[in-house]
Amino acid sequence: MRISKLLFVLVTVGVLAVSSDSRVEAASATSNLNVTASVGANCTISTATVAFPAYDPVVANASTNDDGTGSVIITCTRGTAATIGLGLGANASGSQRRMKDATTDYLNYELYQDAGRATVWGTTGAGLLSPAAAPDKNPRTFTVYGRIPSAQDVPAGSYSDTVVATVNF
Repeated sequence: MRISKLLFVLVTVGVLAVSSDSRVEAASATSNLNVTASVGANCTISTATVAFPAYDPVVANASTNDDGTGSVIITCTRGTAATIGLGLGANASGSQRRMKDATTDYLNYELYQDAGRATVWGTTGAGLLSPAAAPDKNPRTFTVYGRIPSAQDVPAGSYSDTVVATVNF
């Protein structure tokens, strides 16, 4: 009986020793996950009307031009270089911009890049406005300087034109 008791104690101690000493070790491995994206150059464009004061061919504008302003607003991806062009309008005759009334009468005008009204705003060459690359994604506003030349002999009425503004990037 002693031997069986001794054997029982030894077996129990052995089982406990084996079970407390046996460890399951976890293994691991690593790998790099690459993450990529591309940001494309993009711009949007909008405008605010060039609004001229009332044109008076008899007194106020008989010898003085009628000047007005509007604006072109572009929003571009930071760092994007863009140019802005203004078309001749829907009523142009050759390179002369013209507003039209409800019938067949026209009022000549021009659009410029500068307050001195020296650089005509067009769609090619020096006529394109070329601002610096976008410093950030915030909208940038560029003034459009308009002029209706003095001494035009036109009837009373409401004159208008539609000019296409284009941002190239």
